[in-house]
Amino acid sequence: MSDNDFVLTPELQQAVRRFFERIPFNQVLGIQLGELSQEQVTMHLPMKDELIGNFVHGILHGGVISSLLDVTGGAMALIGAFERHRGLSTAERMERLSKLGTIDLRIDYLRPGRGRAFTATAVLLRSGNKVAVVRSELHADDGTLVAVGTGTYLCG
Repeated sequence: MSDNDFVLTPELQQAVRRFFERIPFNQVLGIQLGELSQEQVTMHLPMKDELIGNFVHGILHGGVISSLLDVTGGAMALIGAFERHRGLSTAERMERLSKLGTIDLRIDYLRPGRGRAFTATAVLLRSGNKVAVVRSELHADDGTLVAVGTGTYLCG
């Protein structure tokens, strides 16, 4: 590792956690942050009655699936953009990146969202000067792949 390599320090991880935990919608859904690294972001979602879209079969609502993949992808895009702002303090980085927003999101629903809990993972495909592209997956607690997504985020 050279002196110029970016490292996601515990301080930066904590800043990302605080940022996403303060979003009221994330709290309403019950999203729990898991792994935050330069390689991958993981988030968890326990199933609750309020998240059911198909009440006959108890299936997770498609909007919740889309939201979880978007939030996970946004966190990955945020981490990917940190490297460009390595000369700034953590507070300055978070201020600059607080305007992060979704430009485009494509979700492919592969199977019904059945389960007691779900895990979303995201990996960075590309991080440019202003835009990041992220690939996300959602798995049910039994390992079933429920949905995949590709998101483009403004993070400059």
